[in-house]
This record gives sequence, C-alpha cells and structure tokens, in this order.
Amino acid sequence: MLTYEDCVELSDLTEEEIEAIAQHEHLPEMAALELGSYLVHTEEGVPMIKRIILDDIEDARRHGHAQKVLQLKLVLKHFVETHPSNTARA
Repeated sequence: MLTYEDCVELSDLTEEEIEAIAQHEHLPEMAALELGSYLVHTEEGVPMIKRIILDDIEDARRHGHAQKVLQLKLVLKHFVETHPSNTARA
C-alpha cells in the first residue's frame, strides 16, 4: 500500500506545492496531489500551477499574511527552478 509520502514522491511536486494547490482549489491534500501530479506532467499544467501559486501569494498579501507570502514565494522559486517552462521548441 502506498502512503501519502510515497504519492508525494511520485508526483514530482513538493508537499508545499501540493498545499498551495489544495488551498487555491479548496481541495483535500490528496485530491490536490492527484490534480497537481496530472498538471505537472502536461505542457499546459506547469504554467497553471505557477499561476495557482501566484494567486495564493496575492491572496495572502491581500489578507496581510506576510509570513505566508514569504513562504509561498519560496515555494514558487523552487517550483520555477525545478519545472522550467518549455516555451522554446525546435
């Protein structure tokens, strides 16, 4: 049987990225993990996840949650570094 941690490892996402998707989409973490795993493996999905994290940053900023803004900026930085956009195609 797979644990939640096993599923996270198979998803190519971090727990923090999954939490950002869960928050944005108002989903339980397991459902967000499944959605994120699907999206991260599609060409259109990587920019969608980036947009989700950016939306979460803006929401935290609007609500005055400075610590959450900083945490989500680190999540975004890691996501962009590990999942570069494939904008240049030959």
